[in-house]
Amino acid sequence: MPVLISVLALAIFAQGTSEFMLAGLLLPISEEFGVPPGSAAAVTSAFAIGMVIGAPAMALLGSRWHPRRTLIAFLLVFVLAHIAGALAPSFAVLLVTRVVAAIANAGFLAVSLSTVRTLVPPQATTRAVATLLAGTTLATIVGVPAGAALADALGWRATFWGVVLLCGPALGALLLDRSPLRAGGAVRIALRTELGALARRRVLGAIAVAVVINAGTFGVFTFLGVIGESAGVATAFVPLLLAAFGIGAFLGVAATGRWAAGREGVWVASGMVALLLAWAALWMLIESAAAVFALSAACGALSFAVGSAVIGRIVREAAGAPVLGGASATVALNLGAFIGPLLAGAAYGAVGAPGVLAVAVALTVVGVGASVWASSSTRDGDGRIHS
Repeated sequence: MPVLISVLALAIFAQGTSEFMLAGLLLPISEEFGVPPGSAAAVTSAFAIGMVIGAPAMALLGSRWHPRRTLIAFLLVFVLAHIAGALAPSFAVLLVTRVVAAIANAGFLAVSLSTVRTLVPPQATTRAVATLLAGTTLATIVGVPAGAALADALGWRATFWGVVLLCGPALGALLLDRSPLRAGGAVRIALRTELGALARRRVLGAIAVAVVINAGTFGVFTFLGVIGESAGVATAFVPLLLAAFGIGAFLGVAATGRWAAGREGVWVASGMVALLLAWAALWMLIESAAAVFALSAACGALSFAVGSAVIGRIVREAAGAPVLGGASATVALNLGAFIGPLLAGAAYGAVGAPGVLAVAVALTVVGVGASVWASSSTRDGDGRIHS
């Protein structure tokens, strides 16, 4: 695996830490700026929306430059947005910096996913994508708790400076590494061709699966502390419950990188069935603290194993869309992360914690249907017959 893949994963770790860390900093932010906690939560929603909008727009913009220069530019903007956030004099300014950071993050992730295809042979794409996404899972295990500890000791602004420091090694490595330049220069985009490649059934199906699996995952993860407390998990142990889910997620991504290559179809199909059963079991055993702990780790592992394999499939199947392929994968990830908590929140408001798991089960059923539709024997938009 090229060293550059690890460099990109490090940058994605820093960006993932930034994306998730503010969920635990809403109270100090609301207190400092004098806004209600509900309004302060807009900093997380703004980031998600910025990622969804920014991915295709920044991928198109970045296609005009060499990949290495594009990655450096996006990472620099991300760093500058965090410096501005650390110095923000008002909540409005902080909100703007979050949108800018999200757009830069979206561009970086989209170009990274597109660049992967040029750095490794096709059979290694799934493993390379899993390595990149390991940066996101490590952010939930290490980066977010570390950010919370830093904020508790030095204030919430210190977490922004921490992200800036995390980006330093990756930025330096990108400035020195020439691998993306050797892989090719700026891409001349044929928008109609790229959209045609994305419109193929196998690509659309993979995108749909990625959205719903990620929606179920982040819906449950957002309410996992509430689910744990309703099961009798002591408040002091809720961070351990979140860590159990995160550790499971990391192991799931690692397993995909190690064993899914060459058997992605079977991996995704069997993984989704197992995930469906795991969500259902957590739903049925939601009153047992021990079961919630064990099944949270299992659900984290299965959801991220399936999710990372599906993202790898999008990148590989969208080879005819070298610019928008990575962007579509980024949009799928973040659209799911945006939709999932909204659906889970509505279900929680209606029937409580069991409703969150019911939503996860329903979304996984939709994912199974989308996967069957995508993989059914058909003549795709490229004129080839797939099975």
